[in-house]
Amino acid sequence: MNAPLIDPFARTIRYLRVSVTDRCDFRCVYCMSEHMTFLPKADLLTLEELDRLCSAFVRLGVQKLRITGGEPLVRKGILTFLRAMSRHLGSGALHELTLTTNGSQLGRFAQDLAECGVRRVNVSLDTLDPAKFAAITRWGRLDQVLDGITAARDAGLRVKINAVALKGVNEDELFPLVEWCGREGHDLTFIEVMPMGDLGNEGRLEQYWPLSDLRARLAAQYRINDLDERTGGPARYVRLEETGQKIGFITPMTHNFCESCNRVRLTCTGELYMCLGQEDVADLRAPLRGGVDDAPLEAAIRAAIARKPKGHDFDYSRQRVAGRMTRHMSHTGG
Repeated sequence: MNAPLIDPFARTIRYLRVSVTDRCDFRCVYCMSEHMTFLPKADLLTLEELDRLCSAFVRLGVQKLRITGGEPLVRKGILTFLRAMSRHLGSGALHELTLTTNGSQLGRFAQDLAECGVRRVNVSLDTLDPAKFAAITRWGRLDQVLDGITAARDAGLRVKINAVALKGVNEDELFPLVEWCGREGHDLTFIEVMPMGDLGNEGRLEQYWPLSDLRARLAAQYRINDLDERTGGPARYVRLEETGQKIGFITPMTHNFCESCNRVRLTCTGELYMCLGQEDVADLRAPLRGGVDDAPLEAAIRAAIARKPKGHDFDYSRQRVAGRMTRHMSHTGG
């Protein structure tokens, strides 16, 4: 058997997030500019190359594969790729194949996703107010996303809602979001906004809402019990005793979650980011396209993991932004 991927801090890498496209049918303010210049299609890995690359990671011990974008469901032929990945579920090498989506295309794809072995999806949804939704996503329609979420549930998919906490934007929807997810049977995770992309143009600093404050507001209305549960991602979970709901908190700013990081991110061009909040990147496209032998590719993956840093440097303290990443979230994969 291949030796597992272990980074310099003794963390075993079991989780790969794969961006299959930089394109999206939304233009969320914290993810990309409204007038994006997307990559030439020739720069993107083909579906066959994505298959080969992801399969190499699975051979090296990756057990969880999350497909992201941009919006992954706008990638032409995406079901072909997902069906190919499902063979690793069948073999038992891959434990989970999942997806993060804006929900716009779930109405079309939910049943097919279930047939590919996807059991749960994360849907980005920051507000239940149609006007706010249009403002945050710029191009999105709330009713389309809600219909997609219903289609996913009807197809047997477990839905988790991811909501970016935005001060002055969705603060007043904290309890309505919690209550709606409770009624619909969806888990809910709140995420602190991260310093990536065009901070000055988007008022990111003013929108930063620390989840320590959000949690305190929840605690004023609910009894909160911390859970030991981990899903391989950065979220820490609690349960609301009155409703039985599970709520997650992803806190890159108020609580650095890096000590347990077991994941890396692959872009649609074959770049591997060992940390979301660092600029170091490894080129896997060159060894991938250098020949049919996977040995150089696997060696490049191991060399990249050997450079994985201890953590990121995000910081909003003292009313300034430190550790900022100039690339948009859509470049690395949402």
